[in-house]
Amino acid sequence: MQGTEESVTPVIGQGNLTVSEDRIQRKESMKHFKDSKKYIGICAGLVCCLAAATPLEASAAASLEDSVLQTAGVASLLVSTGRTEEEYLEAARQAEGAAWGYTNIGIANVDSGNLNVREQPSTEGKLVGKMPKNSACEVLESADGWAHIKSGEVEGYVSLEYLFTGPDAKLAASDLVRTVAVANTDGLNVREQPSLEGAILTQVPEGEELEYVETVDGWVKVSIDGEEAYISSEYVTVEEKLDTAITMTELLYGQGVSDVRVELVEYAKQFLGNPYVYGGTSLTKGADCSGFVLSVFKKFGVSLSHHSGSQANAGTKIAAGDLQPGDLVFYGNSRGTVNHVAIYIGGGQVIHASSPTTGIKISKYNYRTPVKCVKILQD
Repeated sequence: MQGTEESVTPVIGQGNLTVSEDRIQRKESMKHFKDSKKYIGICAGLVCCLAAATPLEASAAASLEDSVLQTAGVASLLVSTGRTEEEYLEAARQAEGAAWGYTNIGIANVDSGNLNVREQPSTEGKLVGKMPKNSACEVLESADGWAHIKSGEVEGYVSLEYLFTGPDAKLAASDLVRTVAVANTDGLNVREQPSLEGAILTQVPEGEELEYVETVDGWVKVSIDGEEAYISSEYVTVEEKLDTAITMTELLYGQGVSDVRVELVEYAKQFLGNPYVYGGTSLTKGADCSGFVLSVFKKFGVSLSHHSGSQANAGTKIAAGDLQPGDLVFYGNSRGTVNHVAIYIGGGQVIHASSPTTGIKISKYNYRTPVKCVKILQD
């Protein structure tokens, strides 16, 4: 999997980052971003002052806020970024104090691929993990252009050039944070309706994170690969999460895997974090589950239809215990009808275009119950 340290131009945000939507679209210069960093810092400072002030002091601080905005050269800055003064101040207020489990948060700021995490603060340092774009970390310390970070199970060093820190990171995180329902028991039933009489769509393992929608009368509504379902609120914990780094162990394949399988999986992983678009087949601009599989395999001379049910009938059916990187794993509804497909990447994991919220992501292969496994590559 390709990583980023100094070869890719930093991008000021990804996905839903309203801080940078206008800049991404218009590809404006980094000067605006440097100016915006100064402005955001001013906003964050104002928020701290307002939060600690008495009513009279708060009133004075509000007036000061207007004065600072006028004297900071903000008018041209707001035009360049597409935000009003009120929008910037509100974003700063929301970000201030929002920790999500981090005391000094950093956000991977790469255009595509992943940010390399190394054992030492050097491009020659051994790789210990990779941070997908928009993933979060705790910044332990920074010096000489490198940040010592911890993200998930990964600890090491990343280039500061490709990391949001300080108020910028908090603002970015406020747009990236997602609410998930975490299963707290193994084999948890996921149902079509919020009732014990509802048909069981699938089962999920303990620790699996599902996209949270809402809580209704003792049931948590979730979205699995874009389809709504229900889980008893007794068996899940609802919390806010940010994506974290991937360990090198998670990226390994095991022995006896052919070169073409390794190449296919490495190719697929390049698009981790890219958008989900229903009906799409673009690996960069957006694809749905079968479109993602179709386009990845097309690169290796394999023609597949743009339909998960049809893809399930291609190749050779195999047992889950015989899965190798590059094989396909299919999932279905309560009647067993195939409605989703993923590529097995080894280590008990799959990569797939999951939903508009999560895009292309890596999951445990049994994050929901597989209904069929298929070998496509005849190596």
